[in-house]
Amino acid sequence: MIIAPAVPVRCLGVDPGSLACGWAVVERFGSRLSLVEAGVIRNPRGQTFDQRALLIHQRLSEAIAAHQPGFMAVESPFVEKNAATALKLGQIRGGILLTGALHGLPVGDYNPMQVKKAVSGYGWAGKDQVGKMVMTLLNLKEPLAADAADAAAVAIGHLLASRGLGALAPKA
Repeated sequence: MIIAPAVPVRCLGVDPGSLACGWAVVERFGSRLSLVEAGVIRNPRGQTFDQRALLIHQRLSEAIAAHQPGFMAVESPFVEKNAATALKLGQIRGGILLTGALHGLPVGDYNPMQVKKAVSGYGWAGKDQVGKMVMTLLNLKEPLAADAADAAAVAIGHLLASRGLGALAPKA
């Protein structure tokens, strides 16, 4: 039996937000995970909402062009108490999903509990615990900004699930 060499696979993980949108490109090569690049798209508070959505689309498009991921994984929001905030976050997510589709990327959509369980083994893990696991899994010396770490966790979970480890099950 001939075993084909492992092929690197990249995923762009996104933690949506209109003021701070985290993103991270994570690569899986065999069983090894590594961070390609990560960041936070920060929008000034005085910017109009459509300008914020456009900047997020532009920055994510730049990351896709620069790093050529094969997938996009997006965290779905927790239930928001404020209807106006939930609506705006939904609109930002719609723009992010459209960005992925425009670039031909299959998109995975995962809730925060799924992501936390995939990365830490516990669905109720805190942000600090998830951040530490992201550092460990990606062998990072310094922690990522919180929104970028959340995006990296989404990408990690997607890559583990796509490897058949069942770390994440897509939402129905």
